[in-house]
Amino acid sequence: MKPSRIFDFLAHQAAHSPMDNILSTKYEGVWKGISTQEYYAEAQKMSRALLKLGVKAQDKVAMITSNNRTEWCIVDAGIAQIGAINVPLYPTISKEDYQYILSHSESTYCFVSDTEIYEKVLAIKDQVSTLKEVYSFDKIDGCKHWSELKELGNDENDQDKVELLKSKVKPSDLATIIYTSGTTGKPKGVMLSHNNVVSNVFAASERLPLKHGESTALSFLPVCHIYERVLLYIYLYNGIRVSFAESIENIKQNLNERKPEVMSAVPRLLEKMYDSIIGKGADLTGLKKKLFFWAVGLGLRYEPFGRNGLFYELQLKIARKLIFSKWKAALGGNLKLISSGSAALQPRLAKVFTAAGITINEGYGLTETSPVISVNMLKKGFYKFHTVGKVIAGVVIKIAEDGEILCKGPNVMMGYYKDPDKTKQVMTGEYFHTGDIGIIDEEGFLRITDRKKEMFKTSGGKYIAPQVIENIMKQSLFIDQIMVMGESEKMPSALVLINESFVKEWAQKHSIDVGTDLKTITQNSRVIERIQQEVDLYNERLGKWEKVKKFELTPTLWTIDDGHLTPTMKLKRKSILSIYSSLYNKIYKD
Repeated sequence: MKPSRIFDFLAHQAAHSPMDNILSTKYEGVWKGISTQEYYAEAQKMSRALLKLGVKAQDKVAMITSNNRTEWCIVDAGIAQIGAINVPLYPTISKEDYQYILSHSESTYCFVSDTEIYEKVLAIKDQVSTLKEVYSFDKIDGCKHWSELKELGNDENDQDKVELLKSKVKPSDLATIIYTSGTTGKPKGVMLSHNNVVSNVFAASERLPLKHGESTALSFLPVCHIYERVLLYIYLYNGIRVSFAESIENIKQNLNERKPEVMSAVPRLLEKMYDSIIGKGADLTGLKKKLFFWAVGLGLRYEPFGRNGLFYELQLKIARKLIFSKWKAALGGNLKLISSGSAALQPRLAKVFTAAGITINEGYGLTETSPVISVNMLKKGFYKFHTVGKVIAGVVIKIAEDGEILCKGPNVMMGYYKDPDKTKQVMTGEYFHTGDIGIIDEEGFLRITDRKKEMFKTSGGKYIAPQVIENIMKQSLFIDQIMVMGESEKMPSALVLINESFVKEWAQKHSIDVGTDLKTITQNSRVIERIQQEVDLYNERLGKWEKVKKFELTPTLWTIDDGHLTPTMKLKRKSILSIYSSLYNKIYKD
């Protein structure tokens, strides 16, 4: 029987194609895998244990983990099987947001991964009247360990109750509440049904060329985000073994240890990977350096399906053997596919990586759409740079008069939890208002031009699409992050975070003493002058009204913890403006 609830994917694999090492996590330096049968058995234990704790259908159970891990998947299945609701939280949000989400969702139990998260939960536990207990995956003094629940669930006498509750869960039932990280205001609880998620798994699977039992995936994007979570269900349904990366800092090591064929990414990670590769190429000399940048040049001109002609294809074959093979080796050697989402990707990155033999499948979606709306696939008629692909099966989009993308289909959320007014604000009949501006080209590909709420108008009446300008400017190796601003001002300007390591290398090569800390470096006149050259260079690609007329370099890093970025590494524009208000005033008020 075809899965219709999220926990059916595990049961389906256990019944039809059980595998060894379906999930692997690294503990104290050693990778430990579990089989499908073990995964299924542990999920049943968790369901039985939750029943003994008094958890009922539609009760809320929260989970907060610093990194993806096997335990998360087991608890997720255990919650879903008895009709309870998984409420995942981003680990990096404040303890005040923890308190708000746990209280708003009325969570009864909470699972945490480690000491840091446990201490944040403990600090607000007394303020959450519904929260009965906290369990941890790591062993933490003073906190109940999840192994206690596994012991509790060893008693199989309640399995009949679990099976009965499974049978009562309908595809239309609420499966999870995901609180959007948000760039402003309180997080909203997006309610997704089993069918919302399951329909998305089936439709999105058609765009990923995965071979059952033959592929391995590396998972590192936060599983609390629906993007990575749906990918995990896709892997499970398609028999893809999953290894959970330790952290973004260890991702290169984990790639080489696990040698996956597929992984997901956000544009920020791909930018960093590309900049690192280019930086190493710049350190080469002589013929090696010429060959390296010849290959990069080929990659930047790449078009799929032989569109550049036979001579180009022959050159590309040589480049893949001499240069791009080393890129792939540095990423484990087997990586063939990267699914990119969450934010706009620079087309040059998609071109170069795909030319190198690592296909970038860029897609588009939102938490409210479970999440996939459209995605590229390297197949004739389904792959096009500068776009986020064609709309997946069962989903319909249309472009409103103001350019906003509207979406309807089985993937559209049930609504915002306890907030019918906000739900009404984003729905017109069956259509969900995405808040993104886009166009559908003559071939049926969707292209996102900007975020509706992020577009602004200068005092001269010109509309500015900041994300477009930012992606152009970020092609500079000197620029790590940039935020374009200037609403109701005479001209657009920008706050710039320099690529510190690259600037230091540049300074060393030119015998320029710029200091060692970021604050000192950003005050150096030669550095400011060099960044101005980069801004001027990329301004040439922009219309007169779009050009960045002034900029200021920020003296601190932009991080998730300090409120500059969302957990999926998107800019929190209002927060950045607040943090650097003095720099904004220096541009516009001085």
